[in-house]
Amino acid sequence: MAYENIQIEEEYITLAQLLKLTTIISSGGMAKPFLAQNDVYLNGELEDRRGKKLYDGDEIDIPEVDGHFKIYSMITEWFIWD
Repeated sequence: MAYENIQIEEEYITLAQLLKLTTIISSGGMAKPFLAQNDVYLNGELEDRRGKKLYDGDEIDIPEVDGHFKIYSMITEWFIWD
């Protein structure tokens, strides 16, 4: 299964923000009903909290919409020392 890379400029985003960013939902208010009606897996574990923080390296699977996402935070790249 191929993951779509989601690059963020913060340390984390919430699950609701991811759903909106990927256009799975059109507004933040749709997150709660979407999560109640669809299975969302965070790193293989079922997740239903719209405010759950997603960090660099987290993998999100949403089988009902064939969505497979991996979070990449640019913050971690800023702290790499040569």
